[in-house]
Amino acid sequence: MKTILIISNSMDIHADLISPIFQKKDQTYFRINLDQFPRDYKILQKYTGKVSKVIIEHIPSGNFIDLNTVGAVWNRRPAPFSFISNDLLNQELAFAKQETEQALFGLLYPLDCFWVSHPVALRGAGWKGEQLNRARNFGFEIPASLVTNCPEEVLKFKSLIRSDLIFKTLSTADLASGSVEDNERVTDGLSTVIVDEEMMENLDAVREIPCHFQEYIQKKYELRVTVVEDAVFAAKIHSQDDERTRVDSRDMSAEILYEATELPEHIKDRCLSLIKSYDLNYSAMDIIVTPDDEYVFLENNPSGNFLYIQQLIPEFNILEKLAATLSREVECRT
Repeated sequence: MKTILIISNSMDIHADLISPIFQKKDQTYFRINLDQFPRDYKILQKYTGKVSKVIIEHIPSGNFIDLNTVGAVWNRRPAPFSFISNDLLNQELAFAKQETEQALFGLLYPLDCFWVSHPVALRGAGWKGEQLNRARNFGFEIPASLVTNCPEEVLKFKSLIRSDLIFKTLSTADLASGSVEDNERVTDGLSTVIVDEEMMENLDAVREIPCHFQEYIQKKYELRVTVVEDAVFAAKIHSQDDERTRVDSRDMSAEILYEATELPEHIKDRCLSLIKSYDLNYSAMDIIVTPDDEYVFLENNPSGNFLYIQQLIPEFNILEKLAATLSREVECRT
C-alpha cells in the first residue's frame, strides 16, 4: 500500500488536523517535522547496482517509511533544522544545515509521485516581483509597484502615483523572527503600512536593503482565493469594516466578516491558469476588489495557511478536499 508523506514542523496545526482524516480512511502516512530533523530521525539512502534502499525512521516512536512506497507528498511548511548538539560553532552550524539540506532533498527530489507541491515548483512560485509580472501577463490588474534600494527612486515613484504609498515586505511579514533565538528577536513582524511623513524623512534607510513599495489600492473588499487542484475556495473579506484591517486584513483581533463567494468565471479561470503555470497543486492568492468592481492581484502564497479561512467559513472543506486529493493520488499509484 502506498503512503502519504507529510513534510512540516511540530507546531503546524494543519498537519495535526489532517492526520485523523487519514486515520478514518485507513490511509497510511508518515510525518517529518523539520524542526526536529535530523535530531530525532535516522536516514538511510543506499544504492547498490540497480537496487535502491531509502529509509527514514522516527527514532522516538520507531515508525519508519520506505520512500519507495510514497505515493503522494504534502510539502506543507519549512522549519529550521535541529541537531543533537546545541553548542555548535557558527561555522559548524552553517555546515550542518547545508549537509542536512543536501541529504534530505537528495532523498525527496527523486520521488516520482503526486506533490502538494514540489520544492522546485514552490521555489519558482515564491518570488513576489515575478508574481506581479506573471499575473499581469495572465490578465490581472496589479498595483503600481517599486522595488529599489535608491531613496531618489522612491521619491520619483511617489510623485507619479495618485494615491497613498504603502510599504510591504517581499519575503515574510514576520521579518525573519522565526529564524533567530527568542533572546535575539527584536520584533515579531511588520504589517503592510501606509508610508507617512516620518518614514519619508528617513528614506536613507532604503539604501540598506531593497524595499518594496506600492500604490495603495482603494478596497470594496478583499479576497483570499485558495486553490486545491481544480477546486477554488473564494473567501470574501470585509476588511473595510474595521479600521484595524483597512490597510492590512491580517489583524485577526478585528472581528470582521468572512464569507464564501463565487468568483466571476473569467477571474476563476485566471486564478487556476496562474497556479497551474507554476506546476502547483495548491496555492492561496490575495486579491483586492475595488469600489469599481475591478479585481487587482496582490500576491500568491504557494504554501499559504488556509485553516483560519475554513474556521471562519465552516462550509469550506479545504482540509477535507486536500486529504481526499492526496488519498486519491495514492490509490492511483497502488
